[in-house]
Amino acid sequence: MNFKPIATILLSMSLAACAYTGGNTPVNSHETSAGTVLTTPEGKTLYTFDKDRDGQSNCYGECAAKWPPYLAGQDAQPGGDYSIIVRKDGSQQWAHKGSPLYTWFKDTGPGDAAGNGRGGVWHVIPYETPKRQGGYGGGGSY
Repeated sequence: MNFKPIATILLSMSLAACAYTGGNTPVNSHETSAGTVLTTPEGKTLYTFDKDRDGQSNCYGECAAKWPPYLAGQDAQPGGDYSIIVRKDGSQQWAHKGSPLYTWFKDTGPGDAAGNGRGGVWHVIPYETPKRQGGYGGGGSY
């Protein structure tokens, strides 16, 4: 039996499940064994890949099956630290500070970060508390 068509269908379904199509901030944060990290709105931990270069993904085929790209919907709007790159197949992928974002297929729920450090090239993104711009508690002088 040829499993290639089945694998292609499963990969397509998993990639579609990772697509995020709303809001201006495509991420959230969640506490994990690696600290508080960036996640999808559903709580899946996001990762960067050291082999990506110049805002381009180098994760395709078997790599993308294990590390599904965090896809952006057609109406997604980049902003702040979040941009959108175009993959070789024309799909759009979220990027953080220019680095394409991925999930790990073995992370099954919020707080999972089993992909962190895999192969020495996959890394979670630590959550950075937004800096206040003036107002109360801003640390300015009076």
